[in-house]
Amino acid sequence: MIFENVMAASGELFTITTMMLMVVGVTAGLLAGAIPGFTIAMAVVLVLPFTFSMTPVQGLATMIGVYVGGLSGGLMSGILTGIPGTPSSVATTFDGFPMARNGRPGLALGIGVWSSFFGGTLSAIILIVAAPQLARIGLEFQPWDFFSLVAFALTVTASLASDNMLKGLIAGLLRLLIATIGTDVIFGYPRFNFGSDALIQGFSFLPVLIGLFAFSRLLSDIRMPDVAKRKLGDENAQSVAIEHRAAAVAVLKSWVNLVRSSLIGVFVGLLPAAGSTISNILAYDQAKKASKTPEEFGKGSVDGIVAPEAANNATAGGTLIVMMALGIPGDIITVVMLGALLIHDVIPSPSFISDEPVIAYSIFISFFLANFMMLFLQSLTLKGFLMVTKVRMYMLAAIILFYCAVGVFALNNVAFDLWTLFFFGVLGYVLRSLDFPIVPIVLGAVLGKVAEQNLSQAVAVTTDLMPFFTRPWSLLFITLAVFSCVYPYYQKQKGKQRWADFYLPLFLGAVVPALFMMDGWIRPIIGAAILVASIVVLVRRIRQGLISQDATPNQTSSSDA
Repeated sequence: MIFENVMAASGELFTITTMMLMVVGVTAGLLAGAIPGFTIAMAVVLVLPFTFSMTPVQGLATMIGVYVGGLSGGLMSGILTGIPGTPSSVATTFDGFPMARNGRPGLALGIGVWSSFFGGTLSAIILIVAAPQLARIGLEFQPWDFFSLVAFALTVTASLASDNMLKGLIAGLLRLLIATIGTDVIFGYPRFNFGSDALIQGFSFLPVLIGLFAFSRLLSDIRMPDVAKRKLGDENAQSVAIEHRAAAVAVLKSWVNLVRSSLIGVFVGLLPAAGSTISNILAYDQAKKASKTPEEFGKGSVDGIVAPEAANNATAGGTLIVMMALGIPGDIITVVMLGALLIHDVIPSPSFISDEPVIAYSIFISFFLANFMMLFLQSLTLKGFLMVTKVRMYMLAAIILFYCAVGVFALNNVAFDLWTLFFFGVLGYVLRSLDFPIVPIVLGAVLGKVAEQNLSQAVAVTTDLMPFFTRPWSLLFITLAVFSCVYPYYQKQKGKQRWADFYLPLFLGAVVPALFMMDGWIRPIIGAAILVASIVVLVRRIRQGLISQDATPNQTSSSDA
């Protein structure tokens, strides 16, 4: 069966047209990722309108090419100019730029490229192995479980998207409120249209997405005349040759760091809305802690480049696993991919892999191929990046805005979509100015309808709320949501307040009841192992607290003496 699916997907994917579209997508992603301020999400959003006339396989393959290319493109700007091209390449600049400034820019670029390649390839293998297995678990989900999963995703988005948890929650709830405008998804009644025929269908997904991300970003970049007239790149940046052979050897010598960072990237990708912005920082931190020479970090360390670049590309595999297995977007890029699937009347769900095997296995193969294309195209796009960054910001902004408007209007040929683009662009600009995170709002565009539909179905079955707590998956996601809300406060108080010492053991113990309630014997055994681990950690924390309390009086008495 798997062999048949692979052959059918290969027949759709390995055509001259599709391969050329993937090459164009990877190239566009590399250039977009390299331009500071031009995020991967913006690039994928701008590509989306062009995929309407393509087949689902061609459209998804193109967007995956942009995704993979964008994750690797950010290292060019970060290493050569010290300015990260994307948020996912912030940690790469910590050691990449010092290495380039010390006379080895080609080696630094090569280490980044090969780390990205290996990290992406490892995550592609995990994607192929894990997604079908996770999809089988997803078939156990009922409306109560899906609603709780969405609630957990929104809390994770709010807690990780900003330092201010309250603003993150407000942003997520704002988009859920906007999602109620239009026609009810269950009964078909118009709501909150205020007598306007244009609002009966609600706000289209694409204009909202482009307005919040692309238009609001452009407004932020050109709001000041002196900033708008600046060139994107560094005048001192010059073309260099990537040292592939020496870099590949250096990366393979750090294989432990490479594998660890890739696994961190995949794990972070599995968390809804966490994304590569977090994984590259987390992998860098873990690499520094595990290094025998942590003092070299920040001065041009090889491990300091390997860790973030392997992690951010591996995150893509994790986000695709969640999207394909559960129909839940892992980040903004997979939100756009879900939108592309919906436009082609393909409904993402836990049965997606079995219902649409050709599309599913095309995603597997295209993600794997995109990493090889990125490896070969990086050297070519390096010269193009240096040329693009000589353009002034206001010129580039005008071109991007023109394509945004054309793409939005071409979707439905409705002028109201242009007003939607303008309204949400201004709203996004205001929210950015007030330090509200945009990610929860965008994810709410997809998750809002999923939450409403499943809540309506659950209430239609029974008005009793107990299934939310008696069903194991629902209970697990509610537990995770509660601890997710507390997590930002735990981070701030860790090592300062006594209660923060008990966060981890309490968290481990809280997920155990849900695992014990699940069918089979594997998950209860995992729950038992987690319970033992939580008890061990709890005992250690209590002992550490007692020791510290005993040490304080002794220090006080000795100082008095």
